[in-house]
Amino acid sequence: MAAPSDPIAAIATAPGRGGIGVVRISGGAIGHFALSLTGKSLAPRHATYTRFLDAVGETLDEGIALYFPAPHSFSGEDVLELQGHGGPQVLQGVLERCLELGARLAEPGEFSRRAFLNGKLDLVQAEAIADLIDAGSREAARSALRSLDGEFSRRINSVKDALIQLRMLVEATLDFPEEEINFLQQVDVSGQLADLTDKLDTVLAQACQGALLREGLNVVLIGQPNVGKSSLLNRLAGYDAAIVTEIAGTTRDTVREAIQIHGVPLHISDTAGLRETDDLVEKLGIERTWTAVEKADVAVVLIDAQHGVTAQENALLERLSEIPVLTVHNKIDLASISPHVSVDGLELWLSAKTGMGIDLLERQLLHLAGWRATGENTFIARTRHVTALRRARGHLEVAAATRKQLEFLAEELRLAQDALAEITGEFTTDDLLGVIFGQFCIGK
Repeated sequence: MAAPSDPIAAIATAPGRGGIGVVRISGGAIGHFALSLTGKSLAPRHATYTRFLDAVGETLDEGIALYFPAPHSFSGEDVLELQGHGGPQVLQGVLERCLELGARLAEPGEFSRRAFLNGKLDLVQAEAIADLIDAGSREAARSALRSLDGEFSRRINSVKDALIQLRMLVEATLDFPEEEINFLQQVDVSGQLADLTDKLDTVLAQACQGALLREGLNVVLIGQPNVGKSSLLNRLAGYDAAIVTEIAGTTRDTVREAIQIHGVPLHISDTAGLRETDDLVEKLGIERTWTAVEKADVAVVLIDAQHGVTAQENALLERLSEIPVLTVHNKIDLASISPHVSVDGLELWLSAKTGMGIDLLERQLLHLAGWRATGENTFIARTRHVTALRRARGHLEVAAATRKQLEFLAEELRLAQDALAEITGEFTTDDLLGVIFGQFCIGK
């Protein structure tokens, strides 16, 4: 897939006022932009303090100009960066001058897309740029940097290279059936498939951790009125995000709050209490409660520890069979119960009012989400990466089951390789690239 080379330009710094602002230009043979904008021939990869000029030679701004000739640039094309003052009007004036000289306004993510198409980044690394910018925690930022550095790609390529080697041997057996040497027995196909599956499982587990770190966990708090859902949300958030009163039905709409537990984002929804009511507004709130449940990864069912599980709660728990459920017995401070977790880890006793047992809740939420602290080994990943890895693993399972039928074995190995190639972008579609890079910032 060839990269376009027409000149593109954009403001590369965030909107608003700032001490420094950057206008970036990329394209094929854009040396004349530097000459027209600065009145100078810029030395490659040297910072030059200069004025930025309009069409009649008047000064638009002054700052640093950097020229990176192809292919030694971020995009793999000629790149000119003009680093001036960060006023919106100043930057807009410099950008308009670039457009007058023949550049067009860059689309979202177009600089990164050209870097990918010109072989400067693979698709995982390009996505990591956006993930680094959007990182909601220090852990997510570090993991995105590891992906940008190529850690995730290297692990994918390691599995893919071993897969290609096995494919080569299988294809050789198919292409030269007259050979008496049994390649498959010599190379132990069953053993190699088992080894490939183990390696893929390791990468898949790490990618699931990275996807959780990037996308977070959707948690919904549900239960009858006045069991302490809003108090628990406030305790987890660290401030009064929801109104708390003794009046049943105070929460009538879904209240959402984003928090972090050990760097993992949690998107928590406090919902209207579930009960029979004639109040139209409260009924609408209860409908939204079930809508939030449908979108949740984990449901936290709150129960008043003073009376325990009632028939209403049992009916509620039976209805929640599609997602992981954590039953939380709240108000242990009023029931003289110590904070603890059941043996199976699916029930927990705490006090949202005093904070007793909140640390147990945080640990159990991460456990239900599948989070395993992996330290410096975590790399950022996306849902599409996890889906492709699972598809590749499925093909390896079929390959193991059909290993004595060489044509089927060869086909499953090819499909597994294609699934891995989709992750790094060796095998992908233009539509997919449009979706991925369309979510980037303009100027990146």
